[in-house]
Amino acid sequence: MNTLTPAPDEQTLRAAFKTVYDPEFGVSIEDLGLIYDVHVEAGTVAVKMTLTSMSCPAGDVILNGIKAAAEAVPGVTHAEVSLVWEPQWSPEMLSADARRQLGWGDSAAAP
Repeated sequence: MNTLTPAPDEQTLRAAFKTVYDPEFGVSIEDLGLIYDVHVEAGTVAVKMTLTSMSCPAGDVILNGIKAAAEAVPGVTHAEVSLVWEPQWSPEMLSADARRQLGWGDSAAAP
């Protein structure tokens, strides 16, 4: 990494997170609403995120995918991903794109 590359902003990182998909839903982690907070300081990115359930079988794959996506963004030297359970994820956190991809129309609740 070029040390003169400025640290990216949250919007750039969130765009990178749209490339990480939940293997069960086939929807990006960003669109599922699993990313709660993104903080950038001096090239280090701290991400707070959750999963759709505590028993998510793809949890490690998703967390590693978010870390790799963040660290692939120019200006990021290190990423730390923290798994949190508060607030608990719910279908209301889905983006409009995710609802369409899942065939849920414009409602925030599952069919």
